[in-house]
Amino acid sequence: MAEYYLAVDIGASSGRLILSHMEDGKMILEEVHRFENGMVKKDGELCWEFDRMFSDILDGLKKCKEIGKVPVSMGVDTWGVDFVLMDQDDKVLGNTVGYRDHRTDGMDDEVYKIIPLKDLYARTGIQKAIYNTIYQLMAVKKNHPEYLEKAETLLMVPDYFHYLLTGNKNCEYTNATTGQLVSPITKDWDYDLIDMLGYPRKIFQPITMPGHVIGHLSPEVQKKVGFDLEVVAPATHDTGSAVLAVPANDDDFVYISSGTWSLMGIERKQAECSERSCELNFTNEGGYEGRFRYIKNIMGLWMIQSVRHELNDAYSFAEICAMAEECKDFPSRVDVNNDCFLSPDNMTEEIKNYCRRTGQQVPESVGELGTVIYQSLAECYARTVKELEEMAGRTFHRIHIVGGGSNAGYLNELTARATGLEVHAGPGEATAIGNVTAQMLKAGVFKSVEEARSCIHESFGIKIYNA
Repeated sequence: MAEYYLAVDIGASSGRLILSHMEDGKMILEEVHRFENGMVKKDGELCWEFDRMFSDILDGLKKCKEIGKVPVSMGVDTWGVDFVLMDQDDKVLGNTVGYRDHRTDGMDDEVYKIIPLKDLYARTGIQKAIYNTIYQLMAVKKNHPEYLEKAETLLMVPDYFHYLLTGNKNCEYTNATTGQLVSPITKDWDYDLIDMLGYPRKIFQPITMPGHVIGHLSPEVQKKVGFDLEVVAPATHDTGSAVLAVPANDDDFVYISSGTWSLMGIERKQAECSERSCELNFTNEGGYEGRFRYIKNIMGLWMIQSVRHELNDAYSFAEICAMAEECKDFPSRVDVNNDCFLSPDNMTEEIKNYCRRTGQQVPESVGELGTVIYQSLAECYARTVKELEEMAGRTFHRIHIVGGGSNAGYLNELTARATGLEVHAGPGEATAIGNVTAQMLKAGVFKSVEEARSCIHESFGIKIYNA
């Protein structure tokens, strides 16, 4: 009888519960529940609806029971940097504010009054991004000091869901590193840095690695869903899980975890915290087995998703790609990593305004907007490959694109042309695959990461695009 493992994979726009089991030596996936996700305005702040998300997690668990496929374990992965603060009674303090909110505006300057950016990078290896936990906590300290005074616990988002499931508090390594408060040497919180910034060190839970058993479902949750299972921490940062699912065992490639964000990089055993790495804005986020994801955060498909929504979702992504191909000679380009595209009131107008400001032709049609976004992304990927080669001191010969964006065939073609490298696209469900892979490694289904990645390569179709 098959043993099932459950991935709860929650991204910025949707969440999924996906079961996996082994069959004839291959990994089989089955989606059992999907729900919408997104930030909502509350008290003038962009916030996550964690109560609603957790209700959807419970609904998905109930569906597992209904279809007779009760998993032996489960784990939750989400995006990084965001967190909740809890008081001594484990009540959440304040709003569950998300990373696209503007509360962090100016908080980088407040942090740099205490520690310069160059020194901060040297001790954490994490790129400057205005939404990082370090700046969000500074916003809390400046605007709501009473929350920090009352706080007993800080939990990153997936840790919070694991707490709601089990009643146990845990802080998993890969997600913790995204906040810019972890030492790449000790792989633990940088408590001296935390003290310097005036954040209470007691709120930071001990850091554990992927594969750590958090516990079993609490009696209350068991009663609601009708069964018990083991809750095992995957690489709880979604990119950490996606990178674990890259179907290759050599080191001759660059990967892109492609979705709302494009996370482009290589896997390393040690962090690279040099001044040059800081200048290029690379980050050293935690990976499975204490490895490092040496990556650049690129705005990704967020821009095209936003434009599509502003058109009332009148066109499919495939239709937008087709229209972009028809307008492929449109000359304008944007810097996809410019902060103006992080959370604009209107993405379409922001792209047009950027082109006006930079003296370029302003896109008007859907196809022109599409080609500006897709071509700009591909050119950004090409520049990033060169920077990775500079920092690694070597060349690479292919790109592995995993995640939902691996299905964007038009962008894959542009990427192959722009970089001159062979592009291997897939698997699309890399995050969920990496999540269950961590559980299977813990259970002994696979003896090593290499064996797991070989199985992933054999289990899921990989499409190749030639330069």
